[in-house]
Amino acid sequence: MKKNLKVHYFQHIAGEGFGSCYDFLRQHQAQISATEFFALPFNLPVDLEALPDIDDVDLLIVMGGKMSVNDEALYPWLKVEKQWIRRYISAGKPAIGLCLGGQLIANALGAKVKPNHQELGWTTVYRSRTVPKDCFALPAQFEVMQWHRETFEIPHGAIQLAENPACANQMYQIGKNVLGFQFHPEITPNTLRLFLDDDEELSIFNGDYIQSAIHLKKSVSEQFVVGNSILNEAIQYVLRS
Repeated sequence: MKKNLKVHYFQHIAGEGFGSCYDFLRQHQAQISATEFFALPFNLPVDLEALPDIDDVDLLIVMGGKMSVNDEALYPWLKVEKQWIRRYISAGKPAIGLCLGGQLIANALGAKVKPNHQELGWTTVYRSRTVPKDCFALPAQFEVMQWHRETFEIPHGAIQLAENPACANQMYQIGKNVLGFQFHPEITPNTLRLFLDDDEELSIFNGDYIQSAIHLKKSVSEQFVVGNSILNEAIQYVLRS
């Protein structure tokens, strides 16, 4: 990883933080900045020029959020965010999308995002059987945190990397420089506690793939390691492009 790496986050939830990837990047002396979309008025558009210059970003990380990528009428800045993402990726620059972030990248590139089986909690995800050998390497199966009600279609030209019975598209790759996750590899115990404190958010979820807050509060530190390690490897992978 190069010195003075300039990393920019697109953040959609107040207080969420950046999860495990923040500490990993700080260990490598990265310069970290963020656009806090959650702080913007819901009904006011954002000028594209208010976002960073693409040339000033070495790595983009698009975080999760409660809104849908299709909620442009409620959150006008979504349209501008997707436009900026599209320009950034067209320039061949490294990007990682986490949950909503993976959906935003996919949608920015023309893929649909739509309702799916809701997933909340620790689930097993499987590496897709048809992944070419030169793609990002995943374990054959692994347990990670899920927290979503919608999912992305695989963008045109992308490769599906992971799946499970609840959600066919769990991860994709575009070229060597873009990785989109449906799950939350960045989750930490502190972030999970924050999520579980949001009773209104929890009440929205229902279905066969939902774990209770009581169960999730018993999560142990070892459960977070696999996803965090996958994300660290993903960051290094897209930066080698």
